[in-house]
Amino acid sequence: MTAQSERPPQRPQEQTRRDAGETAPGGTASDGLAPRTAVADLPLVSPFESAGLVDVFKRRYLLKLLVQKEVQSRYQGSLLGILWSYVQPLVRFCMYFFVIGLVFGLHKSVPNFAIHMFAALAGVHFFTETFSSGTRSIVRNKAIVRKMPMPREMFPVASTIVSAVNSFPQLLILFVGAVAVGWHPEWEGIAAGLLAFTILTLLGTALALLFSAMNVFFTDFQNIVSTFQLFTHWIVPMIYPFEKLAMSSLGHTVFYNLYLSNPLTVAVLLLQRCFWVPTLPACPSQYTCLPDGDPSKLGFPNMPHHLFGLGLVMLVISLVILVLCQWAFSRLEGKFAERL
Repeated sequence: MTAQSERPPQRPQEQTRRDAGETAPGGTASDGLAPRTAVADLPLVSPFESAGLVDVFKRRYLLKLLVQKEVQSRYQGSLLGILWSYVQPLVRFCMYFFVIGLVFGLHKSVPNFAIHMFAALAGVHFFTETFSSGTRSIVRNKAIVRKMPMPREMFPVASTIVSAVNSFPQLLILFVGAVAVGWHPEWEGIAAGLLAFTILTLLGTALALLFSAMNVFFTDFQNIVSTFQLFTHWIVPMIYPFEKLAMSSLGHTVFYNLYLSNPLTVAVLLLQRCFWVPTLPACPSQYTCLPDGDPSKLGFPNMPHHLFGLGLVMLVISLVILVLCQWAFSRLEGKFAERL
């Protein structure tokens, strides 16, 4: 007989004791199994509890898959595909330049008006697309929201990344056009461009988080966003130079201060500082020009006082708005599955 068959049968009391994780009489804790906690004693944890945006970037692989899905679905069944990202901004630019630049003659009084306008157009388009697509992101992916336990913030964040991908062709066209008319790199201008896109990303993501959550409960919010987009081209110095406002009767009123309190306006001015200002001719000139040919010396009224200081203030404000919108999103996301 083998050693296994010679082993005496285990008594029911000892078997029960081992199943419960207790130690047999005369034995030590290491001889038995680890004690098991009853499921009923575990605290209840919300299935929607997460670390917010931090948790999104911890799951970068899932975020990458979601971004790829959004990009592919956008151009699915299209003959031109990604080329539409080049065609649409070019058509939009030509339309604005023809009406504002040629018909109203601003291209004569504003040197390189095409770069001035297109720099603002690229920034505004990135912001509005982030805001608009982010607002619809949760409702558009409601099947995934109902079935998969994942940070809900991932959908607006993925929309922001997709908007950046779609905005890259505009920046490429802008860069080539600026170089063609004399743009040259300088550290202050590059810093202005980076600061501008940081403000636009933070502000766009923040509003996308808030409005995507509210759009789950009332779909009117996506129509509110569409209506807001009608004003974005007018509340920033895109189709008119900043100098026009600064030297007008509104230049020393409360309206002027409110105008510069808009993070989108300051971000557009920073983009123009990056791409348009280095293309200006050196003084003397009949129109806007650079003192001693130095872009850093161009000040009021062509650019607001302390532009970089304003940019840093708007960066902090955009970050605060992002934190508040994240908090509001986390308060609402628990009811997403029920409302969807």
